[in-house]
Amino acid sequence: MKYRFTLLKSFSVLLLMMMLTGIAQLASAQTKINVKGVVKDATGNVLPGATVNIQGTTQSTTTDVNGAFKMEVAEGSTLKISFVSMITKFIEVTKNTTTLNIVLEDSNKQLNEVVVVGYGTQKRSDVTGSVTTVPKSRLSQLPVTNVLQAVEGAVAGVTVTTSSSIPGRQPSVTVRGQNSISAASGPFVVVDGIPLTKSGGSLNDINPNDIASMEILKDASAVAIYGANGSQGVILITTKRGTTGKPVIRYNGYAGYENLGHILEPRGPASFTQKFLDYESQNHLTQQFPEPVYNNSERANYAAGRTIDWVKEVTQQGFMQDHNLSVTGGTPDVKYFLSGDYLKQKGVIKGYQYNRASVRSNLDVNVTSYLSVGANLYFANNNYDGGRANLLNATAMSPYGNIYNADGTYAIYPMAPEQLYVNPLLGLTTDQINRSVNISGNGYAEVKFGGVLKGLKYRLNAGYTYLPTRVDGYSGRLANTPLGSATAVSSETNSYTLDNLLLYTRDFGKHRIDFTGLYSAQQRKYFISGIAGTGYINDELSFNQIGIGATVSGASVNGFSGSYSDRYALNSQMARLNYSYDSRYLVTLTVRRDGSSVFGANTSKYGWFPVAALGWNVSNEDFLKNSKLINSLKLRASYGKTGNEAVSVYRTITSDGTVRFPFNGVSTVGIQASNLGNGNLHWESTNQANIAADFSVLNSRISGTVEYYDSRTTGLLLNRALPTITGYNQVVDNIGKVANKGIEVTLNTRNIDGKDFRWESTIVFAANKNRVVALYGDGKDDIGNKWFIGKPINVIYDYKMTGVWQTGEDPSKQDPVAKPGDLKFADINGDGKITADGDRVILGQQDPKWTGGLTNTFHYKNFNLSIFVQTAQGMLKNNADLNYADESGRRNTPAAVGYWTPTNNSNDFQSLTYTNTRGYGYPRNASYTRIKDVTFSYVVPQRLLDKAGISGLTFYLSGRNLKTFTNWIGWDPEANYSTRGSGDWVNNYPQTRTIILGANISLK
Repeated sequence: MKYRFTLLKSFSVLLLMMMLTGIAQLASAQTKINVKGVVKDATGNVLPGATVNIQGTTQSTTTDVNGAFKMEVAEGSTLKISFVSMITKFIEVTKNTTTLNIVLEDSNKQLNEVVVVGYGTQKRSDVTGSVTTVPKSRLSQLPVTNVLQAVEGAVAGVTVTTSSSIPGRQPSVTVRGQNSISAASGPFVVVDGIPLTKSGGSLNDINPNDIASMEILKDASAVAIYGANGSQGVILITTKRGTTGKPVIRYNGYAGYENLGHILEPRGPASFTQKFLDYESQNHLTQQFPEPVYNNSERANYAAGRTIDWVKEVTQQGFMQDHNLSVTGGTPDVKYFLSGDYLKQKGVIKGYQYNRASVRSNLDVNVTSYLSVGANLYFANNNYDGGRANLLNATAMSPYGNIYNADGTYAIYPMAPEQLYVNPLLGLTTDQINRSVNISGNGYAEVKFGGVLKGLKYRLNAGYTYLPTRVDGYSGRLANTPLGSATAVSSETNSYTLDNLLLYTRDFGKHRIDFTGLYSAQQRKYFISGIAGTGYINDELSFNQIGIGATVSGASVNGFSGSYSDRYALNSQMARLNYSYDSRYLVTLTVRRDGSSVFGANTSKYGWFPVAALGWNVSNEDFLKNSKLINSLKLRASYGKTGNEAVSVYRTITSDGTVRFPFNGVSTVGIQASNLGNGNLHWESTNQANIAADFSVLNSRISGTVEYYDSRTTGLLLNRALPTITGYNQVVDNIGKVANKGIEVTLNTRNIDGKDFRWESTIVFAANKNRVVALYGDGKDDIGNKWFIGKPINVIYDYKMTGVWQTGEDPSKQDPVAKPGDLKFADINGDGKITADGDRVILGQQDPKWTGGLTNTFHYKNFNLSIFVQTAQGMLKNNADLNYADESGRRNTPAAVGYWTPTNNSNDFQSLTYTNTRGYGYPRNASYTRIKDVTFSYVVPQRLLDKAGISGLTFYLSGRNLKTFTNWIGWDPEANYSTRGSGDWVNNYPQTRTIILGANISLK
């Protein structure tokens, strides 16, 4: 019997070998065809990572970063081309099938999309938290230096504000409103699993061309995995990786010009001199010169008719260019991506510029079937060098002033002997060095277990970042610094992150379990030192030998003289469990424990942050599976707690500062009270509830998401006032509460879906209501900081302007000190006078009540047109351009800002004699709607490219900030424009308009 079984087994093996041999011979007899092609979506964008499979076999490949693939296929076989969220396409291979240009249509089943969720990925159908993926179309073909500029207005619940368009300046961003009063409100940024935030780096260091995907986590369930770092939202960036196949070279480049989006024109010569005559008349002054000018130096220019357009003198034609070259390729076991980028931006105001050179290398290696390793290396050099012209002074200059002295140097005082304003071009004579470098490296090792441990993985992530900076400056005699002044400040930041991850994913019939466990350690060390000097015999050595100055001292850095250092550390543990039953019922449980070095010795430095979320894929139920109306529907809800450190290092420690004082005729160093520590400080905590629906209806013609959230933050870290007798003015304490609630809507529609012409739209809407719930525990408002219980955090608290007092009106019963031409304010408390205590009211909020965006994309054959319109409504801002106080008679003013006279009886603008003694901020409606960007592209047909050895070529023309619709009087309602009193003239850089021409080229 045993012999028969052995014989049967041998015969079976022999038969199987014969069959396999026959099949192999048959296969070899078939004609083999080398098939190559490019896979794109309906908009012409290539699809990296698409799967190309020979149906019925295990032979497959994936498209590279350019969407290209190549494989040997037997004639008569069928290729199956698939990509997430796309309709799978089947193509039969014939002898003529050599080059394919494959277009996959969007299935519009959003729930099948794969998204990054932190420490891994999930199908969107399994996601229970609020995770928004930034459209890939926003990550390419737009002239941005910082990826946040591409996000502005395009993602519901994410508010990006460009308060200054200085080249290289990073916009500010908030997610779902402001959850803290004193803490930083920006989201936590993670790049390839390693934190960028708190490492000293910024998104300016990241080349947008390197980004493969960008997700924004918003609710407690989504951000809980990052614990204390996630209370203000999380931005996850994944950079491009290598692909299987021969090396593919791709070039992306653009160049174009920039100019001011809107110019707030100063008064021309005629209007300027008329204002001066009106000023003298209203002040009953006698004209000093026969010519209607302020100063003696202006008389000759007035007589000769010589005028200067000062805004034109300080501005220039801006220019912007970016060149990116990447190489990707590899084998199934070794994949690589290498990218180099050079960005150069010449600002629209003279002296402003930004250069960035960067290199990225990503490597992934399958060492064995169970061990994978990888490394990401990144280098970025940022250069902001150069002295800068002063736009604020340029708007103030008389058109009859003088730019140059007789010897060709800049005149220090163009309106001499007037010394209120110096020449706005003096900054160009200074030496300024401002540079930073980001050197980052991170690697991973991942072990997969088998047998009874199948589905279990251990992953080690390690990242290190080194950021040195250099800021040197010298101002000499040509810049109105007679003795010369020099500074040299250098800093360095060293940070590391170490993540130990245990991941387990397993399917048990209809049950699916996905577990993630984490132990993480982070540390950052910061050191800065500087030297300053004055008194140099000439300007030849600039800042290169500061020590030879008459006076040399340590430069002030972070409030310290000479040098400063600090250290920050965070230890964390986390566990997350995702459970799914039959892809219908979803549960996510997350808990994270964070310990931060910033907290006091009298309390635990650790905080616990638990979150629970539920999801229901309703469309997977039997009663909806065959619905023609509802194609997909998922309901989800979450509730949980996150934290915020909210204070900087060493605030819990009592410290003293140094001070010099005379003792027996000798200058002696002593100490004085500086910071009163609070050893009881602990975390700010935010509890947030979120409910949402993801859907697609009408044959997936309409899809989108609707979300509602409500969050409460307690234990705010605020400065509590102290009696001065204690030696301290204030101490940080956990005493406040704020609340946020809002709604977010995202809709995607396919309006026309023809063969050659398609029209698609994306609509985003977000409304947020923010309020202070409590402050110091006594139920009182903080009027000094303009914080009011029950009101938004950022409000305008001021007098209510009702007009201008006119000749013949009697102000005695309302504002006894007022005269014709003065601003008229409402007497709120009816006491017959205007006072700060009784007549100031909350006029509005500084943050928009709602924001929105509308993207319309049109496709006709290989032509594509995208138009994006952004809006922000319901916000009030103080307008510095309406308030020039005592300078009204001595400076130029904007032509759009009028003034009252006894003949024009303006009811909007004050007289030239009005002095703003009450400190009125001139709040005005800052709502706006902007044509944010328009992009027109043409995808060159593949049949025209094959002969040139090109696998893909797209040309595009793109413009940003093309037109703004607003009632705001000023440079731009979004920009913060500083006055002379603030001393922050460097940031007076308005919104710019950019037009560029670019090309994306992929070589075979």
